[in-house]
Amino acid sequence: MSSRRPISKLVGTAAAMSAAAAAYALILRPRHLRWGATEAETLRPLPGDDLVLAPRVNATHAVTIQARSSNIWPWLAQIGQGRGGFYSYTWIERMIGADIENTDRILPEYQELKAGDTIPFFEGVGPPVALIEPGRYLVLGGKIDAQSEGPFALKGAGPEAYMAMSWLFYLEPAGEKTTRLIERFRLDWNQSWQNAVYMHGFLEPGAFVMERKMLLGIKQRAEDTEESM
Repeated sequence: MSSRRPISKLVGTAAAMSAAAAAYALILRPRHLRWGATEAETLRPLPGDDLVLAPRVNATHAVTIQARSSNIWPWLAQIGQGRGGFYSYTWIERMIGADIENTDRILPEYQELKAGDTIPFFEGVGPPVALIEPGRYLVLGGKIDAQSEGPFALKGAGPEAYMAMSWLFYLEPAGEKTTRLIERFRLDWNQSWQNAVYMHGFLEPGAFVMERKMLLGIKQRAEDTEESM
């Protein structure tokens, strides 16, 4: 009897983990991959899609903001560590080593954003601005591999390693003082079971938690700006 109990407990644990994984894959994941977005918004082509043609992660989120796009854009233009922050959970960001402070005001010194500029996630490390139309959209990302250099590089990775990312913020006017902010995150990488576990099991749900908070943080700040005018 005693020898069977550990086996029975192991089988029960494995069954519970399998059930949890199935529930996440079938119920939770489809919802968080399109949180706040309409079906049309998830299906429409948007700037930056061609940077990651076959994404392993493809998430589209959206929020309605009671503000004009001109009062939302400045909050997007200044994102980044050492800049305006990401308007998300700073305690989580600091837990992973990012020393980020979120601002509640527009910072004029960070409004002149252009293609090629780095948006730091950590000190001196982050993706470049890949595409930008001020007042309309901002796309961060591109493709990197083991030979890449600069602040957005795979340091110490194997020769087969690569990652392609696009992170879009798109402003769609929806009325005189109403805007849809559509955020899209697409990601591809060299396949391995380790990468699959990390990306799908940790990065993907973790990114959603932070991105949702970020969208709501931008919404609050932009609506406060609108009301003050």
